[in-house]
Amino acid sequence: MDPERARELLAQERDRIERALGGLRHTDTGEEADEFDPANLGSDLYQDELDEGLAEGLRAELAAVERAEARLAAGTYGLSIESGKPIPDERLEALPTAERTAEEEAAR
Repeated sequence: MDPERARELLAQERDRIERALGGLRHTDTGEEADEFDPANLGSDLYQDELDEGLAEGLRAELAAVERAEARLAAGTYGLSIESGKPIPDERLEALPTAERTAEEEAAR
């Protein structure tokens, strides 16, 4: 894959992830907590835990982008970290952070 195209794809991926992370910040509705209404408290707790789970997944995706950027800088982007075989451009277009060929990933 052309390094410039790879940079573009990775930048788009980074931007998507960072926007998603920014959108997960807890927003205060201004509504006072009602200690006598456990549904109110439960709803906030559920949303906070859901957001934290989503943020954890997004942070893992961001780490994958950083690893891909490092491979790009090292000249190994587009090669499997497992076998060194080329990862098809079609796979990298769909998943710019791919670290293995589809066959290697399926065998994991």
